[in-house]
Amino acid sequence: MKRRLNFKTVGALLILSLLPGISRAQETASRPASLTLDLNTAIDIAMSENPQIKIADMDIEKKDYSKKETIAGLWPRIDASGSYSRALKKQKMYMNSDAFDVSSMLEPLITALWGPEGAVAGTKPPQFKTQEGGDGGIEVGLDNTYSMGFNLQLPLVAPQLWKSVQLSSADVAQSVEAARSSRLSLVNQVQKAYYNLLLAQDSYDVIKQSYENAKVNAVDFRHKYEQGTASEYDVLRAEVQVRNLEPSLLQAENGVNLSKLQLKVLMGVDMELEIKVTDQLAAYESSMYDTTLSIDTSLNNNTDLRKLDLQTDYLKKALDVQKAAWYPTLSLSAGYNWISMSDGAVFNQFRWNPYSTVGLTLSIPIFQGGARYYKIKQAKANVIQMGWQRENLVRGLSMQVRNAMDNIQKSVKQIASNKQGVLQAEKAYSIMQKSFEIGSATFIQVNDADLALTSSRLSYNQAIFDYLTAKSDLELLLGNTDVKKY
Repeated sequence: MKRRLNFKTVGALLILSLLPGISRAQETASRPASLTLDLNTAIDIAMSENPQIKIADMDIEKKDYSKKETIAGLWPRIDASGSYSRALKKQKMYMNSDAFDVSSMLEPLITALWGPEGAVAGTKPPQFKTQEGGDGGIEVGLDNTYSMGFNLQLPLVAPQLWKSVQLSSADVAQSVEAARSSRLSLVNQVQKAYYNLLLAQDSYDVIKQSYENAKVNAVDFRHKYEQGTASEYDVLRAEVQVRNLEPSLLQAENGVNLSKLQLKVLMGVDMELEIKVTDQLAAYESSMYDTTLSIDTSLNNNTDLRKLDLQTDYLKKALDVQKAAWYPTLSLSAGYNWISMSDGAVFNQFRWNPYSTVGLTLSIPIFQGGARYYKIKQAKANVIQMGWQRENLVRGLSMQVRNAMDNIQKSVKQIASNKQGVLQAEKAYSIMQKSFEIGSATFIQVNDADLALTSSRLSYNQAIFDYLTAKSDLELLLGNTDVKKY
């Protein structure tokens, strides 16, 4: 007999089958379709989502835990212990019968205990035999031994451990500076990726404008040819120019898409997220002159120099740790334990006997074959070496700063020159357009004017991009960017 499904059951099955699609639709709907960015927003997102920053922060956390581990060595250490042992064969003790007659000494006691009216009368008294005959040995100890207790260890005077705490603090400081360096590097990368996107977008707009001009010129030349004021050659050249610009337009569009992908990778966002930027490179021209004049070229915040100084400080503290190995150490120990021993069964007839101890341990290093001496010599050599490295680094950084400033000033001059070139090219193109309208200009003249205008606009945008990237690299070199605000 066939069973029929009611409408409620069918409806429930349909809902269950649609749940995955519904959840995916809800997830998609929750995601923003697009994101409009400015430079600060892009940096903020990168600071919160980029894995490099999270790795650097985790390294600080690890080093801080290591410091706390070192500090924990200064606190008391309390351990609990317990043990059990069973004697498989007891130890025997022997006495020299010639010098010490055990039987004679114990005879009064044996008579009193095992005599006719003794406390254990009726049992067999112990027999003592000489060592030479193999007898006379006395078994000592019991079959079962139990012990448990608590022990305390506390360093009272530990110079090397104290210096190790300072060494751990220096290690944490290095991690903090390394994290700052990662943030500075990320800001630099995001800035250049953002500027590269602006350049790609502005270049696309310039090429698209040239493409639209070529299309308009092709239509105008076709009309003039029909009116008899232009040659067929001009018409063909104009239409060919349109076709020639199409690959350049597609390449410029691909450049925009690639620049967006690079920026999204640095930001740590979904690759499917559409991002938009409203800035243009020309908007940065107005503030670049004041910014150039206000640049502080000191190397106080250079991250490479600061990391080298922190490493030098770390090595100095490591030297102090090695020197502290010569100092004596004093530690306190205390214990409270229980012990029980019995014969026969494991848990038969045993009683616990407590005992406690307390003591001081003084350790004075005297001689280790010269190992400590040579460790100190190595540590001193490392500190001296870092001093020479710092001097060399300062010279190299000073040269890089000077070169970067020269590049920035060159870019500023180039921007001014290219801007003037754009104005002249726009004027020349306008004149040629008017000449074309009255029929006194050929296609070659109009096309040359358009190419000159396109080239000057691209050069102008490239000069601004070069300035912005050079300025970003200089900020990275100087380390002046306030990464705490992101």
